[in-house]
Amino acid sequence: MATFDLELVSPEKLLLSRPVEMAIIPAAEGEMGVLPGMAPMIVALKGGVIRVQENGQTTERLFVLGGFAEITPTRVTVLADEATPVASLSRAAAAARVKEAEAAYDAAGSETPETREAAMDRLLAAREMAAAAEAA
Repeated sequence: MATFDLELVSPEKLLLSRPVEMAIIPAAEGEMGVLPGMAPMIVALKGGVIRVQENGQTTERLFVLGGFAEITPTRVTVLADEATPVASLSRAAAAARVKEAEAAYDAAGSETPETREAAMDRLLAAREMAAAAEAA
């Protein structure tokens, strides 16, 4: 089966770099399946899980807290704001993030629409992290 090179980079380190058959990424507009030969594009990511598929099986699940993906026919490079293997997510840490994000969103009530929207994005990402930690 055809493959493409997938690289997942966070500010701390390179988390993944190898040929894969398919990746499902949490694009801002919704989940997006990426296959070899895709048209070039750059997509914004929201908080969610990247699922890597090889031999028809999900072989890797990584939570990203936003970022961007650059897609070419032969390579996908994910630049994640933060990335963690789903198996390493802590339910307690995720719950604490949700509480912090809820407080920040409540505090942004009188701020500019852009500030409120950024706070809502962080809250939604924290909730996705908590859901991924529960499912792990």
